Amino acid sequence: MTNNVFIDGKMEAGFEDILSPSAVDFIAGLHRKFNLTRKKHLKNRLKLQAKIDSGWKPDFLEETKEIRSAEWSVAECPEDLIDRRLEITGPVDAKMMINALNSGAKVFMADLEDSCSPTWNNVITGQINLKAAVRNSLEFTSPEGKYYSLNDKTAALFVRPRGWHLEDKHIKIDGELISASLMDFGLYFFHNVQEKLQRGTGLYLYLPKLESHFEARLWNDVFNYSQDQLGIPGGTIRATVLIETILAAFQMDEILYELRDHSAGLNAGRWDYLFSIIKKFHSIPDFNQPDRIQLSMNVSFMKAYAGLLVDTCHKRNAHAMGGMAAFIPSRKNAEINTIALKKVTEDKEREANEGFDGTWIAHPDLVPVANNVFNKVLGGNPNQINKQRKEFTIKANELINFKVPGGKVTESGVRNNISVAIQYLSQWLLGVGAVGIFNLMEDAATAEISRSQLWIWHKRKTNIDGLGTFTADLYKKLRDEEIANLPDGQYDKALDLLDSLVLNEQFEDFLTIPAYQLLD
Repeated sequence: MTNNVFIDGKMEAGFEDILSPSAVDFIAGLHRKFNLTRKKHLKNRLKLQAKIDSGWKPDFLEETKEIRSAEWSVAECPEDLIDRRLEITGPVDAKMMINALNSGAKVFMADLEDSCSPTWNNVITGQINLKAAVRNSLEFTSPEGKYYSLNDKTAALFVRPRGWHLEDKHIKIDGELISASLMDFGLYFFHNVQEKLQRGTGLYLYLPKLESHFEARLWNDVFNYSQDQLGIPGGTIRATVLIETILAAFQMDEILYELRDHSAGLNAGRWDYLFSIIKKFHSIPDFNQPDRIQLSMNVSFMKAYAGLLVDTCHKRNAHAMGGMAAFIPSRKNAEINTIALKKVTEDKEREANEGFDGTWIAHPDLVPVANNVFNKVLGGNPNQINKQRKEFTIKANELINFKVPGGKVTESGVRNNISVAIQYLSQWLLGVGAVGIFNLMEDAATAEISRSQLWIWHKRKTNIDGLGTFTADLYKKLRDEEIANLPDGQYDKALDLLDSLVLNEQFEDFLTIPAYQLLD
């Protein structure tokens, strides 16, 4: 313990560099200055949830209508972020980072959040890898002896810290667990911002799970304070906000405004967005959801969400980034590839034609597929921010009308959610946050939508097409059958966790909170 900071994580080789006294002092300063405000915002989330439970419907804010109607733009885009037509994402382990940075994508988002199981070793080793990547010195040798290193030219590096709702149990400051957001951001910023400036670039972030512009303001205050503490020019930090909660969808203008000196646009995060809809509206009597495969970006409320995001960003001279193509091409089954790549192409064509300036992929083999789509639409332009639809308007009820014509819950949909959730949770609890399941690279967002749908189907005694009412007994029967179809593995903890998430009377806000208590 130093300066009332207690660290109980095991100190492996290299950890002392990341957790140097000066770095720990820096993150402790962030915690002491901003943690109280963070907790206040989390309490505000609970208050809004209580309002929704009592029948209140979210709307565009009356008190910020002048921000929405006024003429303003975010800060001018850094030169190395003007063209973001293709971004690849993945966890912060060395091999995946090297392959992603070398993939030919314009941007790589290194993820300390949904695709990172936050074991102490993963979090701190991830910071070591990020520090090496910034200096172009990251390398890796596989157990088979294959050597990996970075090319001279790599994708621009973004980092996604954990969300405001999370804490890290291995660091206490003044008796309180540190905010995982402040820890992840603070260590990355402290060790790398000077190096970034010397290399002629900035420090770029993705910000997850925001629910209000006040939470964006908190991030902006953190950025200003951090830059001032180290004598860094204002605006060096640039952040893209993931609009992956239903409440944030009503405050896109305001979020951009709060971060306008540090903004790098907005991103449409599909699975977490759908998960947040269940989380916020699960108490509404007539609310339910069909199979998640039926909740495509072509259903009306998702089209409204995507259109509003593009329109809002372009009106403010900001990038609008599309969602994830999670497909992992098969090395053995050409038929799977043909069908899946057709769907990927169609999805990326939809995004490009809707006006998105770029899109996400999870696997390097998808680089040429997604690039081809955006190249055709963009032509010689780096983005399509200049495409603005003056007549475009979205009303509040279009975002919260969740009816899906013809939508139903099927046996295959239930089984898929059960199988995916068990497979993902079992790996997450073993320290793996990005998991290949059924030729898709899945992260915590998929597990969240899967388990939340199972919960609400059970809670509402939903009719499963061909099977009848979704009772606890039916869930357990299907669960046991799906487990029997899985290869041998360590499923006991995942099974207990999923059972509690599906069958408990109360909805658990984030599965990662109880799951984290099961990690070392």
